[in-house]
Amino acid sequence: MEILTTTLALIIAIVLQATVRQIAPPLAFVDFPLIIIVYVALKRDAFRALIYATIAGVAVDALSGGLLGASGFSKTLTAFVVVELARRVLLVDNLLIRIPVLAGAILLESSIYYAMNRLLGQSPNAPFVETLAYSLIGTTITGTVTMLILEYFFSERARLNRRNFAPRRQAALRRNPIRLGRRV
Repeated sequence: MEILTTTLALIIAIVLQATVRQIAPPLAFVDFPLIIIVYVALKRDAFRALIYATIAGVAVDALSGGLLGASGFSKTLTAFVVVELARRVLLVDNLLIRIPVLAGAILLESSIYYAMNRLLGQSPNAPFVETLAYSLIGTTITGTVTMLILEYFFSERARLNRRNFAPRRQAALRRNPIRLGRRV
């Protein structure tokens, strides 16, 4: 079920990334597929994170008309770094730790993407530092909210908490098996 939901979220993120530029230009700085890729990478699922990163990067390049493969390479390398970080650091399940990891992933992905474009002779449309700053702010805020929503509705821990809440409530309503004052 989690594979289906994250795949659907990735497809929605790719479509949003391709269409949001025409609808609301300030949202063009938000990297929606990177948010889903970092979320999957923080779940320590290396293979799925790398596959999602490659597919999302190539799809975004193809739909945006950019340098084909540059975004795929930068997202895949970023996913690899985040998976290795999550594998070595055990505290990435906390949301307060995920925010700097997401911000670092944005910085890494944007830097690699810019370097790939410069290496292959493509000139950037906007200044790098300005684009990086807007992307960092927008993607971090949107990614934090998105990760909260994904964790609340689709994580295994939240599903267990929702399922186990009903028996705990019923157990509190049952009659107390301990009888004080009587000997059995």
